[in-house]
Amino acid sequence: MDPLSALRDFTIRGELDKVTQTENEIRFGSDYTFASSIETPFRSKQGNLYTLQTLVFFIKNYSLKHTEYIQTARAHRIPPVTLPDRKPLFEYLTGKIDSSDQIEFHLPQNPNSLDGPHKETFTNGDEILRSNNYNSNNVTAVDDGKGFENLENVDYLALIRAAEKPLKDREQLLECKNSDFYSVLVSSTRREEERQRIESQQRKDGLVAKNRLMGVDERGLGYGGDEGFETTPKPKMLQLKGGKIGEGVPIILVPSAFQTLLTIYNVKEFLEDGVYIPTDVKVKNMNGVRPECVTVQKKFSRDRDQVVKAYEVRDKPSALKAEDWDRVVAVFVLGKEWQFKDWPFKDHVEIFNKIIGFFMRFEDDSVESAKIVKQWNVKIISISKNKRHQDRAAALEVWDRLEEFVRSRSHS
Repeated sequence: MDPLSALRDFTIRGELDKVTQTENEIRFGSDYTFASSIETPFRSKQGNLYTLQTLVFFIKNYSLKHTEYIQTARAHRIPPVTLPDRKPLFEYLTGKIDSSDQIEFHLPQNPNSLDGPHKETFTNGDEILRSNNYNSNNVTAVDDGKGFENLENVDYLALIRAAEKPLKDREQLLECKNSDFYSVLVSSTRREEERQRIESQQRKDGLVAKNRLMGVDERGLGYGGDEGFETTPKPKMLQLKGGKIGEGVPIILVPSAFQTLLTIYNVKEFLEDGVYIPTDVKVKNMNGVRPECVTVQKKFSRDRDQVVKAYEVRDKPSALKAEDWDRVVAVFVLGKEWQFKDWPFKDHVEIFNKIIGFFMRFEDDSVESAKIVKQWNVKIISISKNKRHQDRAAALEVWDRLEEFVRSRSHS
């Protein structure tokens, strides 16, 4: 009988008073004797096997509060049973349960009997399989108190497999203390997004440079030649004054005030990538550097072809020259009258006849925030405060309205 089973047997029979310790041994009456430090099959949730001395001290002092038990065990220099193991261990030793996942029985251990005339040959099951050169002829019998049994036909491998217990399954292997796979997912996602952003930016910079320096792309997109007209009509962005390099690029105006959602800082990410980033976040990332002008571009379908249009975004109308106002095609309004001070137009009617207006707001903002804007010929664009995946739809709506307006203006 192994020490754990012996202790359970004496506990159930109410004979713990017969379990005594002398020097380095623990005696179970006159039936069994084990070393105090021998490990039992009961494994702690922390991973270690409890010794027989620990279990005997625990069951005899179970009536103590756990804190008092810990202090008493330390005073006797005995490793204590942890709090998570108290209940399953007590229920097993007292017979309330017949088994536990924490019990790992191996080949039986046979302690020396004190009173029987026959002493068992082996005290440790490992000695049975001491080496691969084991010869069954060297061992012929063992006395278990009921007589001798021939061991020549014993299948020791089957005994080992019968005692095996899986420590972890595939789900438990994925459970790491103080760690999870969410941080790995977030880190890999951020690296992939950064890689895509860099590649996208490189492509956009190349296209913008080509449009501004050449003034015409391979599909015939242009802003007019020095002759003032072309014999073969080509898809135009705008019929505007001037034909020098850099002239004729449409302008989009945004407010310079920070209380508006769209500013010179975050307009590029919103219009090109369809992602709204708060202005304060962008200002922090740009270390407070304020760009004078931002170039954004968009692909449009024109006569079954994809054409790329570039736009300049500015936030200082006072810096525009008289001829620059012919290139202004859109404005994001703040909802304040003073935004249009010193503009070269008579009133709001003339402004929004020549320039398409947009007003951006959060969808759950109060109606009062757009009270004045509703009196103007302005398209209200609503975005969510938290659902960033909806930003792209809002950005596409801006581009659709703008393309329609530019097409109608070019034909007028």
